[in-house]
Amino acid sequence: MDLMKIIQSQLTDVVMDQIAGEVGGTREQTTSASHGILNTLIGALAKNTSNQQGAESLFNALEKDHDGSLLDNLSDYIDPKAPHPVSERTANGLGILGHLLGDKAELISQLIGKETGLGKGNALGLMAKLAPIVLAALGKQKQQGGFNIQDLMGFLSNENQSMRQRQLEEQRRLEEEQRRIEAQRQQQAGMGNLMKLLDFDGDGSGLDDAMGMLGKLFRKK
Repeated sequence: MDLMKIIQSQLTDVVMDQIAGEVGGTREQTTSASHGILNTLIGALAKNTSNQQGAESLFNALEKDHDGSLLDNLSDYIDPKAPHPVSERTANGLGILGHLLGDKAELISQLIGKETGLGKGNALGLMAKLAPIVLAALGKQKQQGGFNIQDLMGFLSNENQSMRQRQLEEQRRLEEEQRRIEAQRQQQAGMGNLMKLLDFDGDGSGLDDAMGMLGKLFRKK
């Protein structure tokens, strides 16, 4: 299973609108920022579980606090006024960020906030809101798959590799699109220069002059 797809299936349009309202950004800003945040958190999970100690720590956290039940009522979890459906430890997004990212959480929120227009504070709030959802999705997958610690390490390693592959493919797609746009721009510029060259009478209508020239070439003598 693809952890990113599992998480995104939970982040429906209704949920994203609710999250955007809570963190203080537009729907577009929140959605864009969420993509970068989810990739960052999954990558951090894979890195932290690349050794036995880190994997055991995460495994124990999933056992105690992140069994996936948070996903059963996301609306109440997101709404600070609603009775929280899970424990404070389960919903402690800032605590999870501190464990996964350490002092890098502030820098990452600043970069994502600037890139998406969400702002550092709102981006950090979004990161804190999404972190428990990521662990809930992972906890539910652990239960359904019957993971042990080694399985968890392998699963997150594969997730990280898949994520990197998607990023490389997206980068190549963007580079190809950029090349296409540049080629189109150069072609348009070339056509513009040709029309200028064909503007014999200086009236700015190169197309009329070109048609007139072609007419002369095919005119019967």
